[in-house]
Amino acid sequence: MTAAATEARPTAPTRLDDADLDLLLLIRHFELTLLDMFGRGELHGTTHTCLGQEYVPVALRPLLADGDHVFSNHRGHGHYLARFGDPHGLLAEVMGRQGAVCHGVGGSQHILRDRYLSTGVQGESVPVAAGVALHLKRAEPGHLALVYLGDGTWGEGAVYEGLNMAALWGLPLLLVVEHNGIAQSTPTSVQLAGGIAGRAGAFGVDHRLVTSSDTNTVRAELAPVLRRVREHGTPAVVELRTHRVGPHSKGDDSRRPEEIADAQAHDWYARYAEAYPAQFAAHDERQRRYVAEVVREVAGQPASRWEETDRG
Repeated sequence: MTAAATEARPTAPTRLDDADLDLLLLIRHFELTLLDMFGRGELHGTTHTCLGQEYVPVALRPLLADGDHVFSNHRGHGHYLARFGDPHGLLAEVMGRQGAVCHGVGGSQHILRDRYLSTGVQGESVPVAAGVALHLKRAEPGHLALVYLGDGTWGEGAVYEGLNMAALWGLPLLLVVEHNGIAQSTPTSVQLAGGIAGRAGAFGVDHRLVTSSDTNTVRAELAPVLRRVREHGTPAVVELRTHRVGPHSKGDDSRRPEEIADAQAHDWYARYAEAYPAQFAAHDERQRRYVAEVVREVAGQPASRWEETDRG
């Protein structure tokens, strides 16, 4: 499989069906709400939003089966919401309230539910997912293990160890790289020699580059990749050139004003609002109200009593 770029600059988006648009907007308003709550001192710890990158898990949502394993990372709220559509449980987890996915002990970054796991430890999921993929190959052929990681995580040796094993053993492992061009505060251009395609190629692993942020286009590009991983039981790397619209976490955005402006110019949210104003306005307002109601309901819950829950 050869790398294939779909667009170098933003183009007019294609029209989305209502379900995709609702999910995109749910993730957008959930993330904006978290930043607002942190700013008002209503949340503790940390959080990393996926503003600008929401379309990646939304595009992948119908391509994944219930039996697939998904490994997320520190910037994983959109991955979770696309998988489960559960803003109540996720917000309760972040706030430490009853109804939380992991009884409030995982917080924003560390979530375990069914065949979904997120972690804030960079690169950890790749070798773990390789082990899961080995099990799937032996016991559940046709299923895959998917790992979300960023461009900065390619500085971790565990990524290469896991990719090496996946290539040697022919494992159904898919690495989805959300390449937003910056690793916390370090531009990728000064911390990553060569490119991700070359690094995948060194192991003989297929690589595909997608530069579009149009959900329909991304889904069409990724569908044959996932099909190949399932049918042939071999690993692949897909690299999506994304733009992080928000800060690294909360308010710590070290980018120059022109870099932030460039990210905003690529943001699917404003471009879709301009292209389909009537559809966008109705769904945007509906999801805005829905997230506000989720906040009211979760904030009204008592603190999670996970210790007593675990003791039964």
